[in-house]
Amino acid sequence: MMQPIHLFNTLSRKKELFTPLHPPLVGMYVCGPTVYGDPHLGHARPAITYDVLVRLFRSLGYKVRYVRNITDVGHLENDADEGEDKVAKKARLEQLEPMEVVQHYTLRFHEAMRLLNTLPPNIEPRASGHIIEQIELVKEILASGYAYESGGSVYFDVEAYDKKYHYGQLSGRVIEDLQSNTRALDGQSQKRAPLDFALWKQASPEHIMRWPSPWGEGFPGWHLECSAMSAKYLGDDFDIHGGGLDLLFPHHECEWAQNTAARGRGGVGYWMHNNLITINGQKMGKSLGNFITLEELFTGAHKLLTQPFSPMAIRFFILQAHYRSTLDFSNDALIAAEKGLKRLQSAAKAIVEIPVHPAAVAAPELQKYKEEVFNALCDDLNTPIALAHLFEVVRWVNTAIDKKETIHPDDRAALDTLLTSIPAEILGLCMKEQDASDEEALNGLMEMILETRAQAKARKDYAASDAIRNRLAALRIKIKDTKEGVSWERG
Repeated sequence: MMQPIHLFNTLSRKKELFTPLHPPLVGMYVCGPTVYGDPHLGHARPAITYDVLVRLFRSLGYKVRYVRNITDVGHLENDADEGEDKVAKKARLEQLEPMEVVQHYTLRFHEAMRLLNTLPPNIEPRASGHIIEQIELVKEILASGYAYESGGSVYFDVEAYDKKYHYGQLSGRVIEDLQSNTRALDGQSQKRAPLDFALWKQASPEHIMRWPSPWGEGFPGWHLECSAMSAKYLGDDFDIHGGGLDLLFPHHECEWAQNTAARGRGGVGYWMHNNLITINGQKMGKSLGNFITLEELFTGAHKLLTQPFSPMAIRFFILQAHYRSTLDFSNDALIAAEKGLKRLQSAAKAIVEIPVHPAAVAAPELQKYKEEVFNALCDDLNTPIALAHLFEVVRWVNTAIDKKETIHPDDRAALDTLLTSIPAEILGLCMKEQDASDEEALNGLMEMILETRAQAKARKDYAASDAIRNRLAALRIKIKDTKEGVSWERG
């Protein structure tokens, strides 16, 4: 049965009753990764945030068409209109075809998302697979008078657009302030004004990724792809567009402008932006030495970590903060999250220890806890408040066990819903505790297998050595041969 839900409208800054444009179908588009490197902690937050939102909608009876794109062309180094394409640069450095780079890192991203228990999107389009749609959109914007051709490239005319529509309405920017803070053109640019952005870029002779167009061989601008692909799969008007806060400006602002220029309206009911992750109070970045990939988190192979952390500990850590608040990462914060998750898992497992009797008086507070959890999730996806209510249930369970209380059968069902179904089906948490004895057995077994493989290599039986490696790889266990010795990891 469908229920009304409230979402935070970042445009109006007010809470409004959410009604899908095409009930009961909710159309949702989320900006996915640019696939030129290993998935990192910054990828985990939006993936988990919008995964919980999709799960919540479905639990309330809505159908969701969840579209998450893959950016594999047009995203230049400085996130603007100059520099080298990020995927093409990686391909050049590694002497690979660009699509080899794309495929490799897309598979890495998918595996990381699987480990984090995020549901796959219904549709996952790639920018390079929608060049025709992007060219047609450029034609529409040109016909509307809000773009111009220059030297084989096509640019969006921000000043012309701003005369009829307000450029900056999504991010709260004012065009006069943007102009005063933008450096003047040096005479080499094809743009008429610094704020104008590329819809289609002419490819230089050395540019690898290029397609024919009415304006010559080139490639689409980064902002264009999401406008074209969201319209193709969700229509000109859809419910929710999500992404990281770093995409609010200029990426989403430019999307809004492109949509409006082509169709006369922005076409998005709600814009949602998850905030960024900092590490010990600093912005995450490779130059600062605090950039952490998800693989490093899962294996503990980073100088900031004292131990490996499970994907569920990472997921729980992210859910502890509201998606619009800054999330500060530290090793201690992850340890605390791991402990919190284990408390929740232990309580779920302990429910069976509470005896049930039909004559027992049902506890009305359990139904109240359920309502409060859903109220928190339906109020701007407030996962930390929802978790706080679940930990009140944990305390209720522990008290009942300590006092050797007997509960009504309805209470058992309510507890199962609160501590098993909701965490697993909506929050996406695996509620089974990892058994330490199982881990110990696996470590011992791997030690034996690696000894057998070392013996095979010592007698130069490389076929047997490779067969062991391949069998383990099929079981998602990866072996690494280094100068220091042999190591292994799961996933």
